[in-house]
Amino acid sequence: MKSYKDLDIYNEAYRLALAVHVMTQKLAKAEHYELGSQVRRAAQSVRSNIVEGYGRREYKNEFIRYLIFARASLLETGSHLEMSRSLYENIEIAGLIEDYNLLGKKLAAFIHYVESSWMTPHDK
Repeated sequence: MKSYKDLDIYNEAYRLALAVHVMTQKLAKAEHYELGSQVRRAAQSVRSNIVEGYGRREYKNEFIRYLIFARASLLETGSHLEMSRSLYENIEIAGLIEDYNLLGKKLAAFIHYVESSWMTPHDK
């Protein structure tokens, strides 16, 4: 793995952050700066924490810590999407929620992998 861009969880988080951004453009104008801003920032945080964690990958506990931050942001994003779905039944949001649930499973599996199998230069 040469870059965080090689991580499936990063690529999926990036794709979903773009999809959330596009979805929030369909919200009522007043929501662009309220709920729309919140969900966009949370979605970006998932991606950003994966990247920052990867930057600390030589320190296993730090890497795990940022992956856990990413998972927390993922849950926050899901919560905002649920609220958006309740408020805007005319906007297709269910697919995004399903995709975030799937990403959550992949992220949990990756955290488990790092916890159990990740080797750092300090471990060799």
